[in-house]
Amino acid sequence: MLRVGLIGCGAIGSVVARELSRGAVGGAELTAVFDLVVDHPLRVENRDSLLARSDVVVEAAGHGALREHGTAVREADTDLLVVSIGALADQDLEAELKSAEGGRLFLCTGAIGGFDILRAAMLLGPLDEVSITSTKPAAALCRPWMDEAVQEALVRGSEPVTVFDGPARQACALFPESANVTATLSLATIGFDRVRVQMTGDPAAAGVRHVVAASGRAGAYELSFQNAASPDNPRTSAVTAYSVLRALGDIRRPPVLFL
Repeated sequence: MLRVGLIGCGAIGSVVARELSRGAVGGAELTAVFDLVVDHPLRVENRDSLLARSDVVVEAAGHGALREHGTAVREADTDLLVVSIGALADQDLEAELKSAEGGRLFLCTGAIGGFDILRAAMLLGPLDEVSITSTKPAAALCRPWMDEAVQEALVRGSEPVTVFDGPARQACALFPESANVTATLSLATIGFDRVRVQMTGDPAAAGVRHVVAASGRAGAYELSFQNAASPDNPRTSAVTAYSVLRALGDIRRPPVLFL
């Protein structure tokens, strides 16, 4: 039985905890939850207790939690499944996590896919251009650092508003709760400084839409994803938690075929 520990029990973590407790992943069980705020029957008080009860730890608590606990998890010879991949836009953290010895490092693909063909194209290529356009409910993209006029347009406007157009590394810093798909795409292809990101808030959006475009020697690709938003956090796609569960299933029992 694979013992699963969880850091963070918010919009994503709470779904992962609930579904694991229901037996959603055969051969895996939730054994510990480390969250400083949310109560849970399996809650532990510190990281050492979490590690003592876990074969794999799922980080689902945000960039700060990954910085604080990620390396220590791997160095304790415990596998780490990262949800907050946007934190890896920090080059020092990326290098530290990758070089840590001990447990294995897994990255959750989250709310988009197509990485198999893009990685294959990189081997033939590399790809010359990669971009991602993300459209979310307008209010979900509102940030305190934005101009008042932009915030007003997002909260009360009736037209789509593009709030960012630039490199992935900057997007991950400005929108840490929304940039995990951007980070995953960057790591799988041409890097944080070359992947172009456009983020748009649309008051008519009922969910979260991502459109990935890539081109190079292998050809040209356009991948589109329309995800329902999490009922607990409109900045997150509801499917993300289930991507975590799928990843745990693969860790527990690797598929015979990768399609």
